[in-house]
Amino acid sequence: MLEIDGVNIQWNGHDGYRLNANDKTIIYIDPFKLIQKYNDKKDADLILISHNHFDHLSLEDLNNIINSNTKVICAPECVQTLRENYSKNEIIPLNPNENTEIKNIKIEGVRAYNTNKNFHPKEDNKIGFIININGLKIYHTGDTDLIPEMGTIDTDIAFVPVSGTYVMTAEEAARATNELIKPKKIAIPMHYNSIVGSIKDAETFCNMVNVCKTAILEIE
Repeated sequence: MLEIDGVNIQWNGHDGYRLNANDKTIIYIDPFKLIQKYNDKKDADLILISHNHFDHLSLEDLNNIINSNTKVICAPECVQTLRENYSKNEIIPLNPNENTEIKNIKIEGVRAYNTNKNFHPKEDNKIGFIININGLKIYHTGDTDLIPEMGTIDTDIAFVPVSGTYVMTAEEAARATNELIKPKKIAIPMHYNSIVGSIKDAETFCNMVNVCKTAILEIE
């Protein structure tokens, strides 16, 4: 666990995170293959889903954390599946460059897409997120390549994919972090050690980033 300005950050593996905002609000991002301690936990106040691929929109994992009061913010392509399975929950679509606010937490959708492969086409409007918790800005890139829109991001913390194949390589991710994102506090690698990528990708990324601190988190 990493604690920054009152926000506890846990990496759940792959692109998944659990944020505990000031001991008041539990936020999950792209939960996938959650470890056993999350079985039937049902503690999510807010769930963010970046796009509709199975390793981001995982009903098996959502079933363990969602409860009747959970709100879900998602890319528009996820709405139908989520409403069919969670008809009693509020499902909020979010396009790139749109924002919403829930429980004093501001959430903005930002672009996430491939430039040299076709797994995440720009026209799909898959998203990443900027989460603003009491002024602390957390950028979850979603599944993306290095894209020019990253140059407009203002963030303290960045969660960045490093595995290659479907997203940036570690080298590309480091370049995106150093030249475009430039987090004020820390960059954390993700999207490895699950479907593709390894701890070596995370280490390469951390060794190459020079604009901020980095950290490799353990799955918890």
